[in-house]
Amino acid sequence: MTTRLEAARAVELLGALAQPTRLEIFRLLMRYRPHGLAAGDIGRLLAVQHNTLSTHLAALEQVGLLASRREGRHIIFAAVPDRADALLGFLSEACCTERPSVCGSEAASYLSRREAEPTENPLRVLIVCTGNSARSIMAEAVMNREGLGRIRAYSAGSRPHEEPHPQALRLLADLGYETTDFRSKSWDEFLGADAPPIDLVVTVCDSAAEEECPSFPGAPLRVHWGLDDPAQIGGPAEAQRAAFRQSYRDLTARVTALVNLPFETMTLAELAPALESIGRMDGATPKSLVQAA
Repeated sequence: MTTRLEAARAVELLGALAQPTRLEIFRLLMRYRPHGLAAGDIGRLLAVQHNTLSTHLAALEQVGLLASRREGRHIIFAAVPDRADALLGFLSEACCTERPSVCGSEAASYLSRREAEPTENPLRVLIVCTGNSARSIMAEAVMNREGLGRIRAYSAGSRPHEEPHPQALRLLADLGYETTDFRSKSWDEFLGADAPPIDLVVTVCDSAAEEECPSFPGAPLRVHWGLDDPAQIGGPAEAQRAAFRQSYRDLTARVTALVNLPFETMTLAELAPALESIGRMDGATPKSLVQAA
């Protein structure tokens, strides 16, 4: 049985989570409970530098939300089930007293089971950007990795560049992705008779959102998750790299929100506003905010 959390302790835990990177770390590890992830994998998934990551992990471990253990050469961090469930129980106590079966540890274990079981009919997502060289390439990579078999992602462009942006490929490679097969391609490749049916089209640049989408097989739902183009950042090389890292973080946050939805059982009427809400997350372009309003 989960220990009931006192208000003062809840405030302490929430205080530790009241920082964007720490919150993303905790949410990520809640998805990978009970086994956890190596510190290096956490850093790669969230594009957080080692020294910054160590500080955040220590803060979360200090209040008992995370626990660490050594496995060979790696330090593994995992969400502490009792502490995390107590916090979930505290936050949901008022709304869930009549439905205890969806609260606390049972809700968390249900989420873990759902995400750990790949479906035979994954959600097929086409990510579109005009050039298909940076944002859409990174989104395809993140969605296929984090979808855990529940999502099959592709990317394309209305006017594709000759090849993906080297900074995007370099960042993905540094984060442990296999980049050999990534290429910039036209959305025409997804219009033929042998093209895979698409369930969802996500535009990640404002110019692509303004274009008339072709009729992709499958009559997909369309949503705009506009982000600024990191390739447009000038100045020193480090500033450019920082822009790509930020785009990666923004995309990862959106993909995390998507995979935490029970989209397999949602109707289009339920899914559409949830996807639009994701489009309003931090980093959204003004056009995204207007379209999702």
